[in-house]
Amino acid sequence: MLGLSHLFFPWGIIVQIIAVVHFVRRRPENYWLFIILFGGIIGASAYIIVEVIPDAKLLRGVFQGFGRRSRIQNLETQILDNPSAGNYEELGELCLEEKKYAKAREVFTKAISARSDSLHTFYCRAQAALGMNDFSAAIPDLERVVAAERKFDYYRAAGLLADAYARTGELEKAADLFNLATQFSSTCETLFNYANFLKLQGKTAEAREWTQKLLAKKRTLPGYMQRIERPWFRRGKALQRALGGSTP
Repeated sequence: MLGLSHLFFPWGIIVQIIAVVHFVRRRPENYWLFIILFGGIIGASAYIIVEVIPDAKLLRGVFQGFGRRSRIQNLETQILDNPSAGNYEELGELCLEEKKYAKAREVFTKAISARSDSLHTFYCRAQAALGMNDFSAAIPDLERVVAAERKFDYYRAAGLLADAYARTGELEKAADLFNLATQFSSTCETLFNYANFLKLQGKTAEAREWTQKLLAKKRTLPGYMQRIERPWFRRGKALQRALGGSTP
């Protein structure tokens, strides 16, 4: 074995580094870190096969990002000659996808100034405000959307408005909307936000129950959806610990 060690050096270390970097960024189950560190090249290779390769499908978003940034530049040039609502809306959506929330909100405001009859534009501006943790600013736009169409975006708008109410202390309004949203939506986002709302109210047992519902979804979702929803599962586990419960 000692005679073969040169065949694995430095490749074993490189594979381990790749695995650790991916682990830090994607944060799968914690036991993988021990497998990577103590399993050497075999453990790191196993991690890459099980976790990294399936994640390759999600890399499409990275390559799409190059196209988005190019399109953003083109739209910014077009708007100089044609500041239409449509151009502003498209630019705002691209900025939102790039998580440039402040710029997205500014652009959606210009789109609304040009045309104020699009619920989608108000909804997008609200999402930009939420991305900046400006819940108070998001509320008027979300109220407008939900008042016009309560099931907008499959009740996600109602769920986001409920969460914004909860985070700004309007708990009664939040309760009414969460009752609506949780009847028709079981997305990870809605489940987490409702569990967190119950925690804010001091309803620990109910919060723990809804957190458990969130974590249980991991067993029913297909693999690629589990990876997409991983941040919500991670938040759910943190909330479960804060509530004094054990995580599965």
